[in-house]
Amino acid sequence: AVCAGTENKLSSLSDLEQQYRALRKYYENCEVVMGNLEITSIEHNRDLSFLRSIREVTGYVLVALNQFEYLPLENLRIVRGTKLYEERYALAIFLNYRKDGNFGLRELGLRNLTEILNGGVYVGQNKFLCYADTIHWQDIVRNPWASNFTLVPTNGSSGCGRCHKSCTGRCWGPTENHCQTLTKTVCAEQCDGRCYGPYVSDCCHRECAGGCYGPKDTDCFACMNFNDSGACVTQCPQTFVYNPTTFQLEHNHNAKYTYGAFCVKKCPHNFVVDSSSCVRACPSSKMEVEENGIKMCKPCTDICPKACDGIGTGSLVSAQTVDSSNIDKFVNCTKINGNLIFLVTGIHGDPYHTIAAINPEKLNIFQTVREITGYLNIQSWPENMTDFRVFSNLVTIGGRALYSGLSLLILKQQGITSLQFQSLKQISAGNIYITDNSNLCYYHTVNWTSLFSTPSQKTVIHRNKRAENCTADGMVCNELCSSDGCWGPGPDQCLSCKRFIRGRTCIDSCNLYDGEFREFANGSVCVECDPQCEKMEENMITCYGPGPDHCTKCFHFKDGPNCVEKCPDGLQGANSFIFKYADEDRECHPCHPNCTQGCRGPASHDCIFYPWTRQSTLPQHARTPLIAAGVIGGLFIIVIMGLTFAVYVRRKSIKKKRALRRFLETELVEPLTPSGTAPNQAQLRILKETELKRVKVLGSGAFGTVYKGIWVPEGETVKIPVAIKILNETTGPKANVEFMDEALIMASMDHPHLVRLLGVCLSPTIQLVTQLMPHGCLLDYVHEHKDNIGSQLLLNWCVQIAKGMMYLEERRLVHRDLAARNVLVKSPNHVKITDFGLARLLEGDEKEYNADGGKMPIKWMALECIHYRKFTHQSDVWSYGVTIWELMTFGGKPYDGIPTREIPDLLEKGERLPQPPICTIDVYMVMVKCWMIDADSRPKFKELAAEFSRMARDPQRYLVIQGDDRMKLPSPNDSKFFQNLLDEEDLEDMMDAEEYLVPQAFNIPPPIYTSRTRIDSNRNQFVYRDGGYTAEVPMPYRAPGCILPEAPAAQGATAEIFEDSCCNGTMKKQVATLAKEDSSTQRYSADPTIFIPERVVRGELDEDGYMTPMRDKPKTDYLNPVEENPFVSRRKNGDLQAVDNPEYHNAPNGQPKAEDEYVNEPLYLNTFANTLENAEYLKNNLPEKAKKAFDNPDYWNHSLPPRSTLQHPDYLQEYSTKYFYKQNGRIRPIVAENPEYLSEFSLKPGTVLPPPPYRHRNTVV
Repeated sequence: AVCAGTENKLSSLSDLEQQYRALRKYYENCEVVMGNLEITSIEHNRDLSFLRSIREVTGYVLVALNQFEYLPLENLRIVRGTKLYEERYALAIFLNYRKDGNFGLRELGLRNLTEILNGGVYVGQNKFLCYADTIHWQDIVRNPWASNFTLVPTNGSSGCGRCHKSCTGRCWGPTENHCQTLTKTVCAEQCDGRCYGPYVSDCCHRECAGGCYGPKDTDCFACMNFNDSGACVTQCPQTFVYNPTTFQLEHNHNAKYTYGAFCVKKCPHNFVVDSSSCVRACPSSKMEVEENGIKMCKPCTDICPKACDGIGTGSLVSAQTVDSSNIDKFVNCTKINGNLIFLVTGIHGDPYHTIAAINPEKLNIFQTVREITGYLNIQSWPENMTDFRVFSNLVTIGGRALYSGLSLLILKQQGITSLQFQSLKQISAGNIYITDNSNLCYYHTVNWTSLFSTPSQKTVIHRNKRAENCTADGMVCNELCSSDGCWGPGPDQCLSCKRFIRGRTCIDSCNLYDGEFREFANGSVCVECDPQCEKMEENMITCYGPGPDHCTKCFHFKDGPNCVEKCPDGLQGANSFIFKYADEDRECHPCHPNCTQGCRGPASHDCIFYPWTRQSTLPQHARTPLIAAGVIGGLFIIVIMGLTFAVYVRRKSIKKKRALRRFLETELVEPLTPSGTAPNQAQLRILKETELKRVKVLGSGAFGTVYKGIWVPEGETVKIPVAIKILNETTGPKANVEFMDEALIMASMDHPHLVRLLGVCLSPTIQLVTQLMPHGCLLDYVHEHKDNIGSQLLLNWCVQIAKGMMYLEERRLVHRDLAARNVLVKSPNHVKITDFGLARLLEGDEKEYNADGGKMPIKWMALECIHYRKFTHQSDVWSYGVTIWELMTFGGKPYDGIPTREIPDLLEKGERLPQPPICTIDVYMVMVKCWMIDADSRPKFKELAAEFSRMARDPQRYLVIQGDDRMKLPSPNDSKFFQNLLDEEDLEDMMDAEEYLVPQAFNIPPPIYTSRTRIDSNRNQFVYRDGGYTAEVPMPYRAPGCILPEAPAAQGATAEIFEDSCCNGTMKKQVATLAKEDSSTQRYSADPTIFIPERVVRGELDEDGYMTPMRDKPKTDYLNPVEENPFVSRRKNGDLQAVDNPEYHNAPNGQPKAEDEYVNEPLYLNTFANTLENAEYLKNNLPEKAKKAFDNPDYWNHSLPPRSTLQHPDYLQEYSTKYFYKQNGRIRPIVAENPEYLSEFSLKPGTVLPPPPYRHRNTVV
């Protein structure tokens, strides 16, 4: 029984039960697999006994990703390798074990496999497989080059036993029945193939494959080429055989067709015959026909027939004319089933239906049309075309459907001068109507009755150009045309010829005696001589009939009466192959019967003998001199090879001595191995233990303890709140190394959305010093403030996290633990990614990181991470999708209520996290793309950042939250935060870390006040002056670390408005001066969130060097500070606005401003969210009660409403460290107690392991 193979490679069905059933359905009771045998993703308890019937595979055998112990292919003899796995292997067996269990392939049941005709063998990554390394694979693989692709490692299992003592160390299993049978490497030298014993008489027939049990061609286990009813043959009996009597190829009544490696009398019902083979479909140059009940492929004479629907039928039933919308459906059509209609709405277009005019060149499509079963109606035609030559191949108009009794209608075509239907021979039914064509000629010469099939057919031809006018204009038939008339000018337009015809053209005579191509006359038709006829001299006939047997002289050789290109050489005869040679007269004669490879003459010693033919058919007297010559030549070659080898060894020895001498004379230098990776020029700040002061314990864990503390840089008075991570004293050297690895990664990262490493203290217990985030982790933040978080903030956070991860991807760093709990909140509009404890840098040539043991956050991890601990940037994309889901559910737990051990099975079945209630389908589809099984199908972080940036421009379109417009988080207050955090510390000189690290590459002029109006130190105010509004910069309070110049810059210097972080957000003037050698820019890195000065529209400078807004702008349109918002609108007039507060977009009348635009790049302004949009804020006439808000003269009265303060954060409360530890202001369960992190050994038994590389597996859900 023959069955079809598959070509799925590692892809499988998501339902393993269906996978097994499909395998059984394919191969049960199958003996020969026509294709590939692929056995993948089969569980350990499945019955595979049905595979025992398979004896032969024509493609490759793939066994991968299975859990069964025994492969029962006990009767498989041969793998032909017509197709190879990965273009290398005919047999590939790998990854057949379950990683978290004891199930896996232990034994190969291929005890009868003795032949692989093409391709190599790969057996690897089978944890429990035994005995595969004992097999002599070179005895099985036929091609020598295939041994380069034969990779079989040693036993993967330590529990493997030894082969039975009778197996001489080579076996498929432990018993004596599992010994390998050698059929090639043990043969005598005289054998040219396989053998069944070590003696010369034990050679198999040369057509045998895989061995044999006797010397005949019927004793083979399998056939090298074809199996003809049990006998192995070189080729199947051909459909035509050579008859030596008639010198012709005649039909063979015993012919068989090749079907795979078998000769069959009849092809299967779903195959067709092409020459002498069974094929699934005819090639493009042939058409399928049926002769004598046999479907076969026949060459097409010109264009293969193709039937198409006409106007008003089939797919064009609603069409009224040929037009530009449907003309392409007639490409390569030879038969039109229906009608062809050309109306003015098709030729010149139909504006009502928006159909364009036809390009006249497109009408050439109809040159392939030979038959129209209906009628041809032409009522419109392009003006630049004067005939209908596009129908030059039209032979028949059927007239099965008629247009008012007409089968040919040509009406009112003033530009037509001739019809040129040069191939038209028959109009089966219907009348002819050709009228009102004022320039048409030649119509009156046509004998229309010769085209009609019935006498009742008539012609209606009138009001065309008069015949006498056509004659006067020279528009008459060619003189070679007969009285039947013509379709147009020239000898190729005649209905019939007066003398002779060549093809379609009428001629005066044939080229019988001269001309480039010689012909003979078959009646009035000139036929070219056969190509095997030699062209004779002038006045001599080259041929006198058709075919190669009517030549006067042969061009190549003559075999009997026939001229042939070469003498028969191996043509199949009735009982044997025919070989002939050519004599001096180029006539073919048969070879001696003993010649089996051809000959040069009639005698037996003229037989051709090939060196690779081991059993010569030459007589003894002819073989002796050949043997002597061979021996002498062989000895000579051996001597030459010996001398060459001696010279080679001598030269090699001399080179070694010279190399050793050079080595001893020069210094040993290691060879260069450049990786091409850019150097890491990040700076690491080393802090002294005296600069750090621990205030309070935030939390503790297995690695150590995290404190909140104060960093006082040496030689300065500023105090910076920090988080101090201290390693336990009891930890070993490995923990120290991992601790410093985390410091390396954090120090190498510099991005606005990554927590910065401030420094490292190398005390006896290593300390890492990082930023202290005011609002804790994002997971707790969204859960606590879920009633006040709007769509804009959520999408802003998605963009910021994506940009942070995009930065890590550009630096080739895999985070491995991205989750909402590992994102910290600096302000409501600014989040940062932290926890690089699991992150790993990839080398320049690495694509993935393979992790070792340890606990992992299973519910946040991609499937390939769970199974193989392989982490890539695309596995971080999966975690990003889960993180976004946490935000959109306001702190929801992924897969809540589902045990962690069941997560892998759940994901493989196609289940994913549900769509959050606030998410539209657009946002949820982004999450789903992040959770694709194929890692390469997931989006990149760059694409995610761009997608969420697009959504953030219109947030309420993508997230639906009740009361979204009214939601607003309380504004942050650093002073309040520091007071709550460090209540026992003096708040004087307290400074945020990022404010301290801002580079001071400029001098700031002292403030000049022109008004007595008091303002808050954290506010901006504009003072009215004649001629414009002048931006004043009050500075009643200078934070430590700000550098103030002694005098203002010179007038006319280039100045820009910028936001001074260390001076609490007031707008300052930047003067382009050079930094000093000892300035802070030489000590500290740049602030990643610094305001971009190019974004501000420049105005005029006043006499003090300050910027004056343009006079034509409203006073409320200038300089709205924004609190670190990554999405800021740029107006046409140049001012900036935060897009997360809809109030910022309102004009003084309360209506939104239409000119607002979105700026794709983020702007980070380290100031609090204030606005000057409300004109009331600019009034100076405040009540007296409001002006007495402070008695301290250092504080000025201001006209803005008081700022809302942030209450004491919940995460600063004291908790027991038994179950939680605090880190950077966030609360997390200790790693050992966190149920979201699970060891690889805790997975549920039965988890199916996908293969490496993971991209090859396409799971069907």
